Amino acid sequence: MSSPQDTATPPARTGDVRRLVGAAAIVFAVLVVTENALLAVTGAPGYGAPIGEVLAYYAANRDAVAIASGLVAVYLPLLLLFVTGLHGLVERRGGAGADWSRLAVAAGATLSAIFVLVNVLQVGLALSAGPLAEPTPSFELVWQVHAAAFALALPMLGSTCIGAALAAHASGLTAPWQRLLGLVGGSLLLAAGLCNLAIVDGSALIFVGLLGFTTWLVWTISTGVRLTRS
Repeated sequence: MSSPQDTATPPARTGDVRRLVGAAAIVFAVLVVTENALLAVTGAPGYGAPIGEVLAYYAANRDAVAIASGLVAVYLPLLLLFVTGLHGLVERRGGAGADWSRLAVAAGATLSAIFVLVNVLQVGLALSAGPLAEPTPSFELVWQVHAAAFALALPMLGSTCIGAALAAHASGLTAPWQRLLGLVGGSLLLAAGLCNLAIVDGSALIFVGLLGFTTWLVWTISTGVRLTRS
């Protein structure tokens, strides 16, 4: 029978895991900001834009969409590494907040699947826009499904944010102000998710979700920095 000393995780190994999880959080947030900055600079249309404007954007910005989708392919595994690694750290520290970290893992996995759908549809829009002289019903349908998937990703993102923030604080990995930041960001994302149909229709309520998203990115970076420096 092994003694507790034999089965315990060595402190040095735990420190390495913390730094890895923290680095994953930081790089994830940086790539998300880069992706959104690229789409903003190239003039990506909002969901309330006329379908002709949407067609013109995807026809003229195929390369930008390709780069943005490539960034998504990199940062989604980093998101999963962050939430699963955080759950592991919580359990190593006695399990306080483990239920919340399980929520973060489940919501993060669901969020990743929805983001894959969002970007598959976006790639399809970019590939089909080139040969089209004017929007077709199928092109418009793909755009609407793309918007609906994005809107329904917001509550999953909010659940990931709240679960991770509460778990990290309960296990002593973050400060109280970070818990508050995560709760505010997650709550805004959940509130925006309740209005998903309005968001798909071009409502300004999307800015509630974007504010929550920005708040969550700040939480993610601050938590990542705290973990890497611990």
